[in-house]
Amino acid sequence: MAEVLVYVDHVDGAVRKPTLELLTLARRVGEPVAVALGAGAADTVGALAEHGATRVLMADAPEFAEYLVVPKVDALQAAYEAVQPAAVLVPSSAEGKEIAARLAVRIKSGIITDAVDLEAGEEGLVATQSAFAASFTTKSRITQGTPVITVKPNSAAVEAAPAAGAVEALVVSFSDAASGTRVTARTPRESTGRPELTEAAIVVAGGRGVNGDFAAVEALADSLGAAVGASRAAVDAGWYPHSNQVGQTGKSVSPQLYIASGISGAIQHRAGMQTSKTIVAINKDAEAPIFDLVDYGVVGDLFEVVPQLTEEVNTRKG
Repeated sequence: MAEVLVYVDHVDGAVRKPTLELLTLARRVGEPVAVALGAGAADTVGALAEHGATRVLMADAPEFAEYLVVPKVDALQAAYEAVQPAAVLVPSSAEGKEIAARLAVRIKSGIITDAVDLEAGEEGLVATQSAFAASFTTKSRITQGTPVITVKPNSAAVEAAPAAGAVEALVVSFSDAASGTRVTARTPRESTGRPELTEAAIVVAGGRGVNGDFAAVEALADSLGAAVGASRAAVDAGWYPHSNQVGQTGKSVSPQLYIASGISGAIQHRAGMQTSKTIVAINKDAEAPIFDLVDYGVVGDLFEVVPQLTEEVNTRKG
């Protein structure tokens, strides 16, 4: 069976959920070979093997921490040349898409970004994408070279499938461009205790209707173990950080449940959340565009509806 290269996104050895999803998708079309880089790479082996990685190619070097992106591209290219895989899968984060694009240029292959599903076709790997703010679904395949595909988080359910997870050292020769952009300082993001927005199974978002007060939105999110999102209007008004913006100019999310509170549903916002599995909207304007795409809608004042919903969730949780 052909091997599929999977780039591992991890934080000090803790494998992030999108990578486990990639391993699940990779098993549909071949045998997953994981590429783990940087500090803590050795600690990823257990989780990777548990979720189907037959081999784990591993490398660590100061360049991975001291410089941006290019050293990781060098390493992924080295893995590609060593394995000659049928496809290369990368999580569809901002960094992941840059790594994938640079790799595709180097190996003279086509690239598909933000796929939401993968399947084996008669003429090669077929990727499913959502286009035009998820108004259409397209199926695409690469016609030149080895497919390089980035996959959006929450596109597949994580499934355990124990495999060998044989560890192999990856020899990397860094290019001259690897030292082009040095990291001079890092400031850790303050933890809210909530899940990462793009990876969360549930997202509760607030828009212009919150009128600067996200307290009710945050309380509901915490009761559900959800991430908090915000519309562009709320972010531009300075009510919530830009890192939490959902939309065409913000982050794209595909949670199992998306609750939009006080969000009108402009196309810019819909582009970032329309692939959510179940969408609930709370808005006092019955004509708001958001109601055109929801599974469930509540016409009412969010400051009355959301606290009641939070109370009910907490009650049922006991």
